[in-house]
Amino acid sequence: MSLSQSWPHAPAHWTFGSGTYMLTCGTYLKAPLLLSPDARDLVCASLFALAAGYRFTLRAWAVMSNHYHIVFSAEAPEPPVSAFVRRFHGATARALNARDAAPGRKVWYQYWDSRITYEASLLARLRYVHTNPAHHGVVADPEAYPWCSAAWFARTAPPAFVETVSRFKTDALKIPDDF
Repeated sequence: MSLSQSWPHAPAHWTFGSGTYMLTCGTYLKAPLLLSPDARDLVCASLFALAAGYRFTLRAWAVMSNHYHIVFSAEAPEPPVSAFVRRFHGATARALNARDAAPGRKVWYQYWDSRITYEASLLARLRYVHTNPAHHGVVADPEAYPWCSAAWFARTAPPAFVETVSRFKTDALKIPDDF
């Protein structure tokens, strides 16, 4: 039985040990459940706390009104990526539903993950995530969007690396982002 036959309505999750990963997930029915700054703050705070607890090193993130993208590295021999996602989605869904007085509401819908196996792929994905708010027309300058890693990256990464990432093309990437 192929993977597509075993569960045809969800993406396969390939988490093969330590490495660098990209996760993308949207809200259920693409609803703008993260429209308020408080909601995006809640998701970011949960992301930072859980990533630290799992010893994941965040490389890039963007939390939008109806989806997110995360790039992180996991140094453990068997990173529990699926366990991290379950905890992250469960914690944020419960908190958002309590905040909005919407118990039982479905918040997240599926997620896509990919293991980044070569440098060019990493550089393109870093640029893609850092510029996601501009890609969606939310801001002209992604560094002005507080729920994205662009300003943090520009401030903390070596200038030559920031310049390298900023020049990288993203047009060949296949990232689910029809939000």
